[in-house]
Amino acid sequence: MIQIKVFVFNVFSVNTLVLYDETKECVIIDPGCSTSNEQQELQEFITEHRLKPVHLLNTHYHIDHILGNKWVKETYQIVPEAHAAGQIFWGNKKMWSTIFHINEDDLIPAEKYLSEQEIIHFGNSSLQVIETPGHADGSLSFYSSTDHFVIVGDVLFLQSVGRSDLPTGNFDILKQQIQTKLFVLPDNTKVIPGHGPFTEIGFEKKSNPYL
Repeated sequence: MIQIKVFVFNVFSVNTLVLYDETKECVIIDPGCSTSNEQQELQEFITEHRLKPVHLLNTHYHIDHILGNKWVKETYQIVPEAHAAGQIFWGNKKMWSTIFHINEDDLIPAEKYLSEQEIIHFGNSSLQVIETPGHADGSLSFYSSTDHFVIVGDVLFLQSVGRSDLPTGNFDILKQQIQTKLFVLPDNTKVIPGHGPFTEIGFEKKSNPYL
C-alpha cells in the first residue's frame, strides 16, 4: 500500500509529495523546497523513515514546482522526470529567476521524459502517467488504481481548476482533459492537487462550478 506524505513548501504553498510503500523505495513529486530549512525537513523525513528515493517526478515545469529539483538530484542521485513539452518553461528560466529573485543555476531541466500511459515503478507499487495539458503544456497526472488516488498538479482543485491564463494555458483544453482523463476515473478516487486540500473525483463531478 502506498503511503503519502505531504509537505507545503515555498511562498506558493506547493504540495510536495513523498510516496512510499513497505519496501521503503519512494518517489518525490514536485519538490518545491526552496530554502535550507525546507530541504532539511524533507531530508529528515526520508532519513527517519529509512526511505530510498528512486524517482523525481514533476507534474509540470512551472517554477514553483521545480525549485528543489537540483537539490534532490544532487542529494539522492536521481534525475528530474517530466513531459518533454514542459521544457519550454525551463527555456525561460532566466526570466523567471529574475522575476522571483532565484539563482538561475538552481533551475535544471528534466533529464527523462514521460509520456501517456507510461508506468512508473517503485517498490511493489506503480503509477500510471496521464497527460493532462490545459493549465500548462506538459502537465501530467499520476494515477494509482490500486490505492485509489490521482496526483494532478495544478489541473484540478477542490471546486476549482487550474489557471489557464498563463503561457500555454487553454481553458477549453483544460476542461476537455479533466472530463475525458480524470472524470472517467472511479468516483472514490482521491484527488491530490499541487496546492491546497485533497478532494475526490465524484465530488468534483457533482459540485465543481467550472465543469
